[in-house]
Amino acid sequence: MNRFRQMAVFAHIVESGSLTRAADSLELSKSVISQHLKALETELDVVLLKRTTRRQSLTVAGEQFYQQCKALNQIASDAWLDVQQTKLVPQGRVRITAPNALMETLVTPAISSLLKQYPLLEPELISHDQHLDLLSEDIDLAIRVGQSEQSMLMQKRIGSFRDVLVGSKSIIENADIDTLPYVANTWQGKNIVHQFESNAHQLKQYTATAHCETNSFHTCLALIQSGCGIGIVPDFHLPKLSDDIALVFPGYDLPINNIYGLHPYGHKAPLNVKVCLEAITAVF
Repeated sequence: MNRFRQMAVFAHIVESGSLTRAADSLELSKSVISQHLKALETELDVVLLKRTTRRQSLTVAGEQFYQQCKALNQIASDAWLDVQQTKLVPQGRVRITAPNALMETLVTPAISSLLKQYPLLEPELISHDQHLDLLSEDIDLAIRVGQSEQSMLMQKRIGSFRDVLVGSKSIIENADIDTLPYVANTWQGKNIVHQFESNAHQLKQYTATAHCETNSFHTCLALIQSGCGIGIVPDFHLPKLSDDIALVFPGYDLPINNIYGLHPYGHKAPLNVKVCLEAITAVF
């Protein structure tokens, strides 16, 4: 590592025209600059720079060596600028995961709009109803329902919604609700318990055993819409459902579900992660 430092200093000496000016530009003492040059020539066992009290000039070996040192400095400078640029313009890959229901309706529109503003972004969107491990799956940003127990993750509440219990009108009209098949997403488990509350604070509990289970929100929704049974969907999906779908318990609400954005970067999230989280939050 010290060798690279000496090479960088040598290039500055050549480009500055003297040890004194090189010392000024690097904010080091002239003696330190001289020590770097001496150590470099000693290690290489060759004279790189001929100096008098009035001028300095490169030897043949010094000229060749300087070109390589100059290239090294340029690579370091470019690397520094590239990293600094990522703090100014969102760019590069960002892997985002979210449940299917949130990805289609909320996350995808936010990222689509963001790409028009920042075309250098390279989002990878992963729809998954199970919680993926952010570190092992190399996830930059996760959108989840409910808080995570992983203290190492930075979490921010970005919105909320309610689930609604729905079914096809053709099966819930004039039917005993307790006898209707229940269509469940795998994360709900087999034994279903829903607590409802009306605007007048009247409570209603609904229990069921899942008749049909699926690990995909869209499959669950398709089964409900085809009349296979009743089940829950997020309230923001209601406008997209067919006119044949109705609330099972009109006037009663399920509890609020909070939505969180999570990432593994602590308080120093990259700019591409920040703008994606802000765009998704704005949609909510």
